[in-house]
Amino acid sequence: MVKAVVGEETQLKSIEDRLSQSRFPVQVGLVIGKISSPLERGFVFDLVPTPPNDAGEPACSLLETVKDEKKKGPKPKSQAADSPSLFIDDDWVAEHARQVARMLVGGMKVVGIYIWVTNDVFKNSTIMLSQSIKGVAEATHLLQTDREERLLIHISYSPIRWTCRSCTWTSNTTSSSLQPCDFKMGRVLTSLQTFKCTYNFNLRLLVCHESASNLQTLSDILRQGISHHAKELKDAKAVIDGNLVVNDEPCTLDGVREVELLLPFMKDTYAEACSRKDALGVLVFSGSVCAFAYLNSKEAISQAVSDIKGDIITSLQSRLDIICDEAYGDVWPKDDISPEASDGTSTDKPVSQLVLHLLRKECSLSFPRRVFVPWLAGTYICDYLQPSETLEVLKDHCVELMSMEAPANASTILEPEIEAAPSLVTKSFWDAANPFHPASSLPLEKSGGHAREENGKESTKSNNVNVRAAIFFLLLSILVGFVLYVVRRSR
Repeated sequence: MVKAVVGEETQLKSIEDRLSQSRFPVQVGLVIGKISSPLERGFVFDLVPTPPNDAGEPACSLLETVKDEKKKGPKPKSQAADSPSLFIDDDWVAEHARQVARMLVGGMKVVGIYIWVTNDVFKNSTIMLSQSIKGVAEATHLLQTDREERLLIHISYSPIRWTCRSCTWTSNTTSSSLQPCDFKMGRVLTSLQTFKCTYNFNLRLLVCHESASNLQTLSDILRQGISHHAKELKDAKAVIDGNLVVNDEPCTLDGVREVELLLPFMKDTYAEACSRKDALGVLVFSGSVCAFAYLNSKEAISQAVSDIKGDIITSLQSRLDIICDEAYGDVWPKDDISPEASDGTSTDKPVSQLVLHLLRKECSLSFPRRVFVPWLAGTYICDYLQPSETLEVLKDHCVELMSMEAPANASTILEPEIEAAPSLVTKSFWDAANPFHPASSLPLEKSGGHAREENGKESTKSNNVNVRAAIFFLLLSILVGFVLYVVRRSR
């Protein structure tokens, strides 16, 4: 239960001035921060206004009440006379929260919403606000360890006053769902500790035979694999700056702390593929993920490890979501689809919807790479770029989604995954059973497939040359050894 919330004073005061000078009678947006269960406290880093929707309409507005003089009788105490009602576009606010959540790293989350409105309107709109919080929570709820509580910050004017309430979004939506909690401003961002991890992974996911009514697509197999790996990653040991994490104590050192995760030995998926009769292939999902996490100085160091692990899994899920969102802009080339394939591999379907066990060729796909943008007080947020996208796309996202100025200097943007972004490759059963002598051709990229085949021929020629050279040197060594033996015998 959240009992107290501390907001970043510098940032919130700036937002208060901006709202006071604006002519908006109402505004809704997202609360970026963190909720700590052991401390029973919430930390607010920033408030991000929800932009207008595609039609240019605001995410919330005031609706004038219609007077009915025929209806007489005393009005409820909770309803002020002639007070307008509040309208919130819940779906648009939830979509904004979903996209903003992708841009946050470990230790930063969308923890609720804020509303700029008068006290009278707020009192009449508690149920609607609770529903909006629930929509935001469902849109950003990824991990099973996610908390059930969210925050609602109310900024009232005439006079200006800040209040905060916690809401259990999994319960029934009633006016009693909102519970008041203490709210104050202070220094939050400057007390954060920074943790960084470069996590290399190599997942081999089985592609099994399925019934016609239960065909698994590429996205289905990947989601299951990422979810399963999240459970494995949960048990990983952490090494911070070369020291194994044993004691659960607060972190007091400054600077960026390097984190390394040690996973236990896992079973060999190739061997499992050979032992299973329904195994048709293997999906190889590999790459490198750069993860960040920010820890409050009062939190235990184990929380930073947990946030790093969560950031890794959330990053993989976000990349898969991006591929699925761009459904009809990313279609597999016809050359990679067997003519015998059924509707499951129709070429007008996006890559994420392909049924892998109907493919007849080995194929590969690159995932979006993660880049990091400077945010507040030396912290970073992130975004994802497709191979064909430039940093201009990143700047647009910062302005539209985070309501921040685009970085003027591109050198301040971190690109640690520029050469090792996650990718996946599908392999047939025979490649899985005998990976050193593949039955199929070399992987075909979505672009430049013929180039890959030519490179394969060149590599085959070079391999033949290497084999001949090895045989030559072997025969030469035998001959030299025989000559030396004869010379010794003659003495």
